[in-house]
Amino acid sequence: MASHHPQVPHAHSTSSLNEEDDDHVPTQIGKIPEKLRDGMGGFKDRNNRRRFSLPATARYLELKKQGTQQDSRRSSLASVCSNTSSYTGSSSDEDDVSPRDKSQKTSKGLTDFCVRNIDQHLFGRREIEIAEQEMPGIMALRKRAGDDKPLKGAKIVGCTHINAQTAVLIETLAELGAQVRWAACNIYSTQNEVAAALAEAGFSIFSWRGESEEDFWWCIDKCVNSDNWQPNMILDDGGDATHLMLKKYPAMFKLIKGIVEESVTGVHRLYQLSKAGKLTVPAMNVNDSVTKTKFDNLYSCRESIIDSLKRSTDVMFGGKQVVVCGYGEVGKGCCQALKGLGCVVYVTEIDPICALQGCMDGFRVVKLNEVIRNVDIVITATGNKNVVTRDHMDKMKNGCIVCNMGHSNTEIDVNSLRTPDLTWEKVRSQVDHVIWPDGKRIILLAEGRLVNMSCSSLPSFVVSITAATQALALIELFNAPHGRYKSDVYLLPKKMDEYVASLHLPTFDAHLTELTDEQAKYMGLNKAGPFKPNYYRY
Repeated sequence: MASHHPQVPHAHSTSSLNEEDDDHVPTQIGKIPEKLRDGMGGFKDRNNRRRFSLPATARYLELKKQGTQQDSRRSSLASVCSNTSSYTGSSSDEDDVSPRDKSQKTSKGLTDFCVRNIDQHLFGRREIEIAEQEMPGIMALRKRAGDDKPLKGAKIVGCTHINAQTAVLIETLAELGAQVRWAACNIYSTQNEVAAALAEAGFSIFSWRGESEEDFWWCIDKCVNSDNWQPNMILDDGGDATHLMLKKYPAMFKLIKGIVEESVTGVHRLYQLSKAGKLTVPAMNVNDSVTKTKFDNLYSCRESIIDSLKRSTDVMFGGKQVVVCGYGEVGKGCCQALKGLGCVVYVTEIDPICALQGCMDGFRVVKLNEVIRNVDIVITATGNKNVVTRDHMDKMKNGCIVCNMGHSNTEIDVNSLRTPDLTWEKVRSQVDHVIWPDGKRIILLAEGRLVNMSCSSLPSFVVSITAATQALALIELFNAPHGRYKSDVYLLPKKMDEYVASLHLPTFDAHLTELTDEQAKYMGLNKAGPFKPNYYRY
């Protein structure tokens, strides 16, 4: 979710499709060292919505007063960064046993899953039911196409964020006839109770909040490679499932009928594959569909950026100076929200067209170095790498908040902060203070990963639009006659974009005007659409 720049984005796992990066996919996956496994927790269970509102010291003293016995990693207020890794203690209430080391089964005896705690499934089911009420489009699609089973015979490997909204999509795909196996595309975005609810419902889910890098690839591998399972479709967010299958299971990859990709990062990788002649299956670029770009990237981020920052830092926005790196659809949404709350907003851009849009919208377009010493909040939304470097962070003021709204965790050079001279202090889940030797500290959110997926949630209504788009793309690729799509990357047909939009209009009691025969003839349009040519810019 970032502006469409001709840059080379990286997934949160920093894998790419270049030959030299083959080592990023483990060919043999063993147990995780305890050092890596401990403390990768995220938010407390969503059924317990109280966040840590006390300052770290006050909370520690309160726990001590009550005689609460805690693991030394949790009760410690600070940990000095080693040469190789930051402090990774957890402030969640989850136990420290890796789900891979647990023996769990559902009430029906299913064991083909790996989640944090299957006993949380009732809470997850409530979350899914709440999401369904706010997702009219995907629910309407489920109702309209459920009897036809357009995905009967489809075996889908999914690698997306796993939350209540994704669960509605997964259950819709099943209602349409598909079999699915699912992993997360981000190690911090999974709602554990929702993953448990999906596993309890009979889905093979491999995901939990706070996975290690090795866990991440292990989970995707479990979705791709299983007994009596030959996937024929991929639904990806970032290109990691596509990457693993192509590199590790090339024969299996050749039997795929189609790939649906929804992120800037993943789409860029697909175009790289196509250009190199390595893409052997058709792929649908959902990210650049109108319904994804305009609604998920713009309207969703406009709301979720504020929610993320409020939940994680309790910051007051009025009068704050904020720089947003990238003025694509994500950047536009962030800037609109921040400006509305009284922030002084700066924009950085490489694209003169996006830069001019920023100027016309009332924002100062600057180079990051020009404002880095004075701003209170830095937000990246480019899809590129090393947008915020150690040199930038050295110049930041005390208390500056740093976070990322793009798909990739490489926009902020977090690895440059893992040095002996800096101290990491975990304040609450997904919030770290990084302290310089002179006492200056910056507030780093979600270790540079997607802040809205890690520190808050997305509006279900907007996700309904994206989910319906993904489902239609899967139906189109799976049912397309041989030869309609070659081994290349395609945009979603305009007619499908319009159909997805129409599914959501009844929620607003919106009534479309219909063209007369004379008007349709005059404009050269079909009365049923599509109403705009493919080159039209909304």
